[in-house]
Amino acid sequence: MCGITGIKNFDSQCVPPDILAKMTRMLKHRGPDGEGFYIKDNIGFGHRRLKIIDLSERGRQPLSNENDTIWITFNGEIYNFQSISDILKKRGHVFKSCTDSEVIIHAYEEWGIQCLERLNGIFAFALYDERDKTLFLVRDRLGVKPLFYYKSQNYFLFASEIKAILAYPNVPREINETCLHNYFSLNYVTAPLTLFKNIFQVMPGNYLKINAGNCEINSYWDVSFVENCAEKRSDNEWLEGFDYQLRKAVQRQIVSDVPFGVFLSGGLDSSSIAYYMKNLMNTKVKTFSIGFEEKSFNELSDAELVARHLETEHYSKVVIPKIDENFIKKIIWHSEEPTADSSMIPMYFLSEMAHSQVSMVLSGDGADEILAGYETYQAYYLRKLYRFIPRFLRVNVIKKMIDILPASMSKVSLDYKLKTFVRGAELSWMEAHFYWRVIFDEQFKRLLYNEEFSKQIGSYTTFDFIKPYFGKAGKSVLNAMLEVDTKFYLPNDMLVKVDRASMAHSLEARVPFLDHELVEFVAKMPERLKLNNYFQKKFMLKHVMKNRLPRKILQKKKEGFNVPINVWIQGPLKEMVLDTLSTRNLEKIGIFNTQFIQRLIYQHIKGECDFSFQIWSLLIFVNWWNMFIDTGNESFAV
Repeated sequence: MCGITGIKNFDSQCVPPDILAKMTRMLKHRGPDGEGFYIKDNIGFGHRRLKIIDLSERGRQPLSNENDTIWITFNGEIYNFQSISDILKKRGHVFKSCTDSEVIIHAYEEWGIQCLERLNGIFAFALYDERDKTLFLVRDRLGVKPLFYYKSQNYFLFASEIKAILAYPNVPREINETCLHNYFSLNYVTAPLTLFKNIFQVMPGNYLKINAGNCEINSYWDVSFVENCAEKRSDNEWLEGFDYQLRKAVQRQIVSDVPFGVFLSGGLDSSSIAYYMKNLMNTKVKTFSIGFEEKSFNELSDAELVARHLETEHYSKVVIPKIDENFIKKIIWHSEEPTADSSMIPMYFLSEMAHSQVSMVLSGDGADEILAGYETYQAYYLRKLYRFIPRFLRVNVIKKMIDILPASMSKVSLDYKLKTFVRGAELSWMEAHFYWRVIFDEQFKRLLYNEEFSKQIGSYTTFDFIKPYFGKAGKSVLNAMLEVDTKFYLPNDMLVKVDRASMAHSLEARVPFLDHELVEFVAKMPERLKLNNYFQKKFMLKHVMKNRLPRKILQKKKEGFNVPINVWIQGPLKEMVLDTLSTRNLEKIGIFNTQFIQRLIYQHIKGECDFSFQIWSLLIFVNWWNMFIDTGNESFAV
């Protein structure tokens, strides 16, 4: 993986080398192995390199074709680059390196921008064609790698991370109110928006074409979760096909010129990836796991069980993190959009540990979204049964009884699940699927804001933003939920934390479950092979891994990769929370009802309610505002 930046002026003004260098060096953590630049008149590319394929200087970027008319700055990996290279060489193309990035240049020469359809990988890149002065910005199909841009009347900027764009002089730092409203609902930023009013994300499966001041957005790939009834396969044939596709995806993604391993949580997904790696490699698989002192948050024993079963070279440790103000700032500086998903903390420490041994890892991310691994899918069918109970009893008896349950500080506690379920169950199925992941609901947010900011938001709701994703699905409820989570939740939350946490330590993370050929195959499979009998999650993966992994792992409930922030807020983080979210600091931002927030904090610290998700969301945002809006990020660079 690498870091990429670029500037294109819409007039004849030359790109300033010092500014391009400053932008590029903001991404040193993404590429510690070197940097390169291409500047010609009003176009400039920057590149920070992390060596994974072709470690020689021939792989240094930006790269060009033989006559220097086509240039690329590339972040990611093209897994099928060798087969594409063989085709291109037979057609007369001459290569000067063995990199996957150079393959894109020659593929573009041969097939134009339609070459994107041939690429299998995770990537974000800029390609410039000097012949017609056209710049292309491209992001991979599932949104594994990030790509941001800013367009003014006079120039166009792009980068792997927002902080590089902010390094350009006078880029405005204004908050996008709509995106902020969405952030407080979900704890993450909703593409194509960012929290900066004029900075946007290239959407997954899209490319931008920039020419003569125009910016045209195009889609080159999409997937629809619709069961293919015309494809006559038995269940066994579907399962055999899935086994083959997943094996092939792992095989493609273990191509590397540097040492690599796998994140092993002890769950089914990462354990399955480790199994396939073991059977495809001639050497022992390196596996990496971390745990925490709090018992309900520690899964090291399960990871160690899998490591013994697969005879891996296993590395694990219990993390006793020093979660102080400096650490929070470090996490925010790397996440920057920001994300308040607390699982970024263990991902950060896991990446740090893995980087001491390897330069690349595989992870099990993406399986839950494409294979129906979340409890929210079961909750839909449970909701249907629950609504047979008369509404009067549900609202006036059951809900009131559950609302008075005492708060528990355990990981994903029963009281939290019950309270969330019964509130969501009263909504439509689409709103319920959305609500079951909400941090601040719409009513809660109206209490959170002061009167002026609430008027700015008006009648807009975050569900308004996500609802079109359900509309596009237009199919069975399960497939609609899977499609929404794959296209919305996955790239905006799960993949953001993996990319930012791993790249904070210059570690490349690959995701075999999101191989687009595997995703396309799974999308058309019968629903019963994903969520069997309405309640058996990830049925096909469990069936395929039967007798390959320990029974305990196959039967294990999904727990998530969370940390005990609820306990931390009552203990080691208490003083920082009280200081950061003080009335004085909140009033400086000018959007909050400070009395309401103080009440939330008081009730949580006293153990009356668990408001840890809400307090963490606020803590991350206020620190983000101080770093990126109030003072500028340069003083916090790490």
